Amino acid sequence: MEGSSNGGMLYHEVQEAKLCAVHCVNTVLQGPFFSEFDLAALAADLDRKERQMMTQGTTVGDFNAEVSHNVSLGGDFSIQVLQKALEVWDLQVIPLDSPVAEPAQIDPELENGFICHLQDHWFCIRKVNGEWYNFDSLYAAPEHLSKFYLSAYLDSLKGAGWSIFLVRGNFPKECPLSSSEASNGFGQWLTPEDCVKILKACNTKGQSSRTNDRPARQPSGQFNSLSEAELLAMEDEDLEAAIAASLMDSTPPVIDSTPSEPSAKKSETD
Repeated sequence: MEGSSNGGMLYHEVQEAKLCAVHCVNTVLQGPFFSEFDLAALAADLDRKERQMMTQGTTVGDFNAEVSHNVSLGGDFSIQVLQKALEVWDLQVIPLDSPVAEPAQIDPELENGFICHLQDHWFCIRKVNGEWYNFDSLYAAPEHLSKFYLSAYLDSLKGAGWSIFLVRGNFPKECPLSSSEASNGFGQWLTPEDCVKILKACNTKGQSSRTNDRPARQPSGQFNSLSEAELLAMEDEDLEAAIAASLMDSTPPVIDSTPSEPSAKKSETD
């Protein structure tokens, strides 16, 4: 029998700013493979290609070349950006109502992952080591879903207006735990037992297991003397700069199709 991926650990990211698309992609991959800057660069590349296609046509219709169609100033990324990021890992993102996804509509338990979207929030439902979990970044920890409940839960999401996408392909088997802290300041590795304890503790204290709190990120190096507020302000400015670059009607940065460390493989948020 195949061994447990990542030693049986679950990778979860708790909501940071408006980065649920980043959290969604990383929890699908079960590791801190992408940053907000990676997705902003992918959005810029998609915007450039869309502008080229529209300007080569005889008419542009209501297409506005000055506006990004793949990332908003608030940090909400399009499904095309998520698709592009996961394509780097040979993963396909397919609308669940597509004929190709019909088997998943009948028996979703046979699949390995789903992406869910409503308004400006993204999250993933993922099978890890044979068990299903809801990796919503608004939750303090991944929530276990029984195989029986999975189908009912997906149906309830569809009934509430959520768009659901099936993720298929060869998911990464391992992410080096030793390098995770350096790659992503808001990710954490948890055992299934850790998840149960965290969610139970939230319920015991009368708190919701969902959280909009911004987790403290540990500064390092020359930033040790800065306050947390100053650090967060710097991060927000960097994110806004990256997104602004995507919105500019100029030549975007060249995209490196190689995923962020720790990988060495080929090549819409709150």
